[in-house]
Amino acid sequence: MNTQKQSKADKIISRITTIIALIVLVVLMIWGGKTLFGYMKYEETNDAQVDEYINPVTARVSGYIKTVKFEENQEVKKGDTLVLIDDDDYTVQQDEASASLLNAKAQVSVQQSNIKTAQSTALVAEAKIAAAKAKLWKQQTEYNRYKKLFDAESATRQQLETIESLLQVAQAEYQAAKEDYVAAISRTNDIKVQSNVLESEIKRREAVVKRNNLNTSYTVIVAPYDGKMGRRTIQVGQLVQTGQTIAYLVDRSAGKWVMANFKETQIAKMHVGEKVNVEVDAFPGQSFTGEIESLSGATGSRFSLLPPDNSTGNFVKIAQRIPVRIRLDKQEKGIDALSAGMSAVVKVKKND
Repeated sequence: MNTQKQSKADKIISRITTIIALIVLVVLMIWGGKTLFGYMKYEETNDAQVDEYINPVTARVSGYIKTVKFEENQEVKKGDTLVLIDDDDYTVQQDEASASLLNAKAQVSVQQSNIKTAQSTALVAEAKIAAAKAKLWKQQTEYNRYKKLFDAESATRQQLETIESLLQVAQAEYQAAKEDYVAAISRTNDIKVQSNVLESEIKRREAVVKRNNLNTSYTVIVAPYDGKMGRRTIQVGQLVQTGQTIAYLVDRSAGKWVMANFKETQIAKMHVGEKVNVEVDAFPGQSFTGEIESLSGATGSRFSLLPPDNSTGNFVKIAQRIPVRIRLDKQEKGIDALSAGMSAVVKVKKND
């Protein structure tokens, strides 16, 4: 009796074991067939990551931080104020530069007045030349007349010498009038040259004012584009230097892409513009559509800090990886949830 019960139990166990084995075999065959079909139809790699532009936000001027207006991982829009730097020193420099510019512009009016005065002086000197020339002509005529009278013994030598001395005085006055006119013209030209120098100085001071205005505006650090702030490492009262990184900003406006590293044996038939299927580990069961944007011009090892040298004698052949950049569709549902650094699986359909 016990033997018959044991025999029935063995048969039941055997049937259950057979059924389970058949189910496992079917599952393995389905999985194997699906995997084999995938290998035949797609080139696949799990060496891929989601990427975005992560750019540093830097200070363009030095100073003490007055206010920090962002938190870690905060979404910001282009133009939002992130940090305020104390601008007291820059405001003083700005006021000083503005005052210097006003002073230079005021000197322009003085120079213009000096030019008019010098031109008037030149006109007076020119009129004196005409008067001296007329006087010289009169004295020259008088001298010629007395010279003829002296030669005819109708005038004394003393009279001739007196007239001759008056002629010399007239000649000297005429020469002095001409020199005064030349000096007045030179003075006018000098003032005009000084005016040109002053105009250049005004332009220089305008540039200084503009530079100080820029420096003052740089004390307000704003978001250069839409994005998400990274880790915050600054505090109010901290001294920052020109060029110092104060935060990192993930650029949302530039879109997202996947950098997939395919084996060199997989990329022979890939081309730019080819559609790609992307699955991200963080969102199982959901796939994203991408497009091959570019293929790297060299393997990843060539871009490393210390590229391998295969001529050293210890060469082992290893399949190299070629970085392939895949642009994701900005409009695709769920794309905003992806973050830089997430692992992904990329499938590219094989082309015959």
